[in-house]
Amino acid sequence: MIVVMSPTATQTQISYAQDRMREFGLEPHLIVGAERTIVAGVGKEKPGLMVHLEILEGVEKVLPVVAPYKMASLESSPSPTVIKVRDFQAGGDRIGVMAGPCSVESREQLLDLARLVRKVGATALRGGAFKPRTSPYSFQGLKEKGLEILAEARQETGLAIVTEVMAPELVGLVAKYADILQIGARNMQNYPLLEAAGESGLPVLLKRGPSATIDEFLLAAEYVLKTGNSQVMLCERGIRTFEDHTRFTLPLASVPYLKQKTHLPVVVDPSHGTGKTSLVPSMTRAAVAAGADALMLEIHQNPEAAWSDGYQALNPAQFLQTMESTAVIAKAMGRDLG
Repeated sequence: MIVVMSPTATQTQISYAQDRMREFGLEPHLIVGAERTIVAGVGKEKPGLMVHLEILEGVEKVLPVVAPYKMASLESSPSPTVIKVRDFQAGGDRIGVMAGPCSVESREQLLDLARLVRKVGATALRGGAFKPRTSPYSFQGLKEKGLEILAEARQETGLAIVTEVMAPELVGLVAKYADILQIGARNMQNYPLLEAAGESGLPVLLKRGPSATIDEFLLAAEYVLKTGNSQVMLCERGIRTFEDHTRFTLPLASVPYLKQKTHLPVVVDPSHGTGKTSLVPSMTRAAVAAGADALMLEIHQNPEAAWSDGYQALNPAQFLQTMESTAVIAKAMGRDLG
């Protein structure tokens, strides 16, 4: 159930609408927009609630929510959500770019890449301090030392830091250093982790699981939103199909489809989505043309020597060329890239 308050509604009227929701078995969640406030009710309601709410002072209209994802639904917030962290922005007239190595390997490596990211025009630095790997014998990340290096890079460059958190008990530690918490594809349905990340209050970048449907993806986002944290970005990073010419299949149709279903900004990760460096520039441009609100790109000084996922990382020259060509597409779409 969605209650749209009128632009002139007072705080007392909003609070009264929330109280009435609670009386009828729903937990109210406020969504404060630029022009009006929306109260989203989550739970199993008792009969007669809509009639009671429609006659309240300050209420413009009451809408039932058909979608199983109540707070992520476009019905709950007709205006697209824009997320801003430092100079990074996802949504609105700007397409944010998060770029950096798959994993933090050393202080020198990361600071060098952070300077490049800032110089080329991206506004967020991605880098894994904790690395979930298929093999337990692969490099697992520098852990807290990696987080400290990321924080140092932020201090020098001003870039927003995006890094993955892998377990609920690590949220507090990672949140001390990061600006945006990334929930990886393997953890999309790790519900305790989603709730803990939401409770941190930091923006959450949620990656789609390789076998997840769109509804499952949005319901995972709902776990974060239900904590009261409205800053969620949905990241399409490719799904597993019968095709073997790419690491995953990057379904860019999910970008406009998600925009028909949710107010949350949509991010595309062409690096994981293809797993091949040669395909990343083209899919980056295609993602912008499809309407992506932000991009996530892997870069490395020497991809052949990368400790993880070097086969999908852009080198500095390729990154510069990709940013320049993608900016042209963004401009044609009436948006800025960075």
